[in-house]
Amino acid sequence: MPDTPTDAITILVAEDDTEDRMLIERAMRKSRLANELRFVGDGEQLMDYLRQRNGYEDVPTPGLILLDLNMPRKDGREALTEIKADEALKRIPVVVLTTSKADEDIARTYAEGANSFIAKPVSLDGLVEVMRTLGEYWFHIVRLPVS
Repeated sequence: MPDTPTDAITILVAEDDTEDRMLIERAMRKSRLANELRFVGDGEQLMDYLRQRNGYEDVPTPGLILLDLNMPRKDGREALTEIKADEALKRIPVVVLTTSKADEDIARTYAEGANSFIAKPVSLDGLVEVMRTLGEYWFHIVRLPVS
């Protein structure tokens, strides 16, 4: 994939499972995306990161959030609702990661404002393909509006 200015987009991953985090990191390397990954382990840390507080004061604003729905302290649905209700955050694309493949859960996730949906577990090759697709779509086609 050619280098473009969008390659600098930071991807914020809200995931509490260490194995899933490592899988995402390996998939990023294998897909050759140049984007920086940042990780938080629960919904509270996610919101602190996005609002740049409690130790996250100088972090880059993410261009994309990969959001696990099942996290401690604050689940992903609650965090998604907060993100999409916040004028300063609602334009950040959110890709939901979840173990549910039920149609009603998928529909509910989109209704809550998710931009895309990935069902877990995902194999390394499957996640590499997802990351490539994200790279081609989110970082080259979709442009965040200028605030």
